[in-house]
Amino acid sequence: MGMGMALSLQRANHQVVVHDIDPIRTELAQKHQLALAGSATELAKRCATIFIVVVNAQQIRDVLSGPTISVANASQSLTSSPNGLLSAIGAEHTILICSTIAPADMTEFAQAVRNRGANFIDAPISGGPARAENGTMSMMLAASAASIARLEPMLTQITGKRFVISERAGDASKAKLVNNLLAGIHLVAAAEAFALAKKFELDAHQMFELIRASSGQSWMLEDRAPRALSGDLQPRAAAHVITKDLSLANAAAQAVGLDLKLGQAARLAMQQTCDQGWRGDDDAAVITRMLAG
Repeated sequence: MGMGMALSLQRANHQVVVHDIDPIRTELAQKHQLALAGSATELAKRCATIFIVVVNAQQIRDVLSGPTISVANASQSLTSSPNGLLSAIGAEHTILICSTIAPADMTEFAQAVRNRGANFIDAPISGGPARAENGTMSMMLAASAASIARLEPMLTQITGKRFVISERAGDASKAKLVNNLLAGIHLVAAAEAFALAKKFELDAHQMFELIRASSGQSWMLEDRAPRALSGDLQPRAAAHVITKDLSLANAAAQAVGLDLKLGQAARLAMQQTCDQGWRGDDDAAVITRMLAG
């Protein structure tokens, strides 16, 4: 999704610089004529507004403090390493973290960024790479109204809908987990429905058309089922990512005393999909797995 966001901003004539440790992504950025930074610190020297779009909290720690940081020492080292983004930012910078992570981690990162004098926005995103590239993805925001207003020209280019949750870092992350909890449940429910249709010896393609026009329809079914039924599991949203998100949602619920029966079942179904060889495939693979029995 980060690449899609960069391309959306490029189309709107913003000066975009990108950094990625994956050489494949770097090569793709070059093909799109995006300017490259060799490190996170170089990126900070060239950009005042920085979007961090990675998979999980540990990767964010690596961006902020440098890739040599250990998990055990992460909290105490967040502001000390010369290799990370934190060493190069100041009052002129705004940092947006767009990943789906635990609210407590988002709060920690917000404090570390603010300790350097920089502005911070809790800004998870939703909608997948295609919507990121065409500028119609959704973004949840937790920051001051003034902070958000300053970025309006950029946010307009990369989002179709924005939801300002509050001014408190961590709240947008909570909202994203609520959304992804439901998305994961809908996906696994669709997989079970297709498995039942197969047992009934019904045609899966016909059932898809029936459901999408009826009360069983959901956005996840509409988006994922065609991929599974056509055998196209090229990862737009990898199975391990939604598995991670469901784990985070369940953990966050447990922390506030809520037992998510459907959430736990959805996480287990996705974890089994990962464990059985589809970890890096599109998360529509859960439908493929259940259809295969």
